[in-house]
Amino acid sequence: MLTSSGSSSNALLLTALIEVHYLPSVSYFSALQGCSIIVLERNENFPKQTYRNRCQIVAAKGPQNLIVPVTMKPGKVLITDVRIDYSQKWLNNHWRTIQSAYGKAPFFEYYRDDLHDTLMKKSAFLYDLNLELLSMCLKWLKQDVTIMESLAYDKTVEKGTADLRSMINAKNMADLKFIFQPVPYTQVFGNAFAANASIIDLIFCEGPGAARIVQNSKVGD
Repeated sequence: MLTSSGSSSNALLLTALIEVHYLPSVSYFSALQGCSIIVLERNENFPKQTYRNRCQIVAAKGPQNLIVPVTMKPGKVLITDVRIDYSQKWLNNHWRTIQSAYGKAPFFEYYRDDLHDTLMKKSAFLYDLNLELLSMCLKWLKQDVTIMESLAYDKTVEKGTADLRSMINAKNMADLKFIFQPVPYTQVFGNAFAANASIIDLIFCEGPGAARIVQNSKVGD
């Protein structure tokens, strides 16, 4: 495992193994509550139609998916080898959609530059983009953790490590009830609360209060 950032030496070394998502959901960060070490699975094959290259925001017409197009050879491809397709105009479309959805959110102006600058770096690989966005979101939430990466793909994990891989699955949300209970907050659009959107929805709407909501969303805490 490779360490990429530091954490407090006084923290309990609780470890979670999880894949990287594009602008992860609130439940992603809720599942990581209490962990001092996050091990990112960099040795998995890329599965299609998952949160690895998509997220959900709340726009004027309700929940809306933002999808990062990728280009890769047929067959099994390591997540770290998946390239982002910049021949499509997804980047500007994502940013315009985010601005339209959250321009009037209470805390958008405080966080927008971080998000804009990270997206506009135009990372060549999906994994690298997701890693940067994850680090940014953890910083926003003031979560003091060590980020590490797997050295090989193991079906089983070491004792003391929570295996959260594919727990947050766009095709099957049934497992979420074991780790996540949504806490409603005021969103920009709609009378009905849209649960478990991307963390940016919560951050832009609640600002510093987002960390408390993430913590209170964890089942068992």
